[in-house]
Amino acid sequence: MDSNKKTTYKVTKTNEEWRQVLTDEAYHVLREKGTERPHTGKYNLHFDKGSYNCAACGAKLFESDTKFQSDCGWPSFDNAIKGTIEYKEDRTFGMVRTEILCNNCGSHLGHVFNDGPTQTGLRYCVNSVSLNFNSKPEKNKE
Repeated sequence: MDSNKKTTYKVTKTNEEWRQVLTDEAYHVLREKGTERPHTGKYNLHFDKGSYNCAACGAKLFESDTKFQSDCGWPSFDNAIKGTIEYKEDRTFGMVRTEILCNNCGSHLGHVFNDGPTQTGLRYCVNSVSLNFNSKPEKNKE
């Protein structure tokens, strides 16, 4: 993980433009670095096949095969699609954590921790409201 100081994104909007396209909750989480309540997000216990995209700009961030049940209350992934996540040190609330943002629009997604149970050792803890899910079409069975 890097800790780059990126400030320019491919997708940029004013706060007012973001408010027009996001719900109040999504705006609070994605643009104001808020957090949804644990165990309330629609993707927490969602395990369909497909991909998870940024709810603000649509960029593809995670594949469903990297999602696992962590019981932390938020969707958890053990890896992100390469180049899609920006990592920043977060020292809020008296903790040192690694914040994860969409590399395409700078929206806050959640945090990544080094306590994952898989081979990567990572747990990307993501707010459901930061994501949209795209299912993979099932192949025709003939």
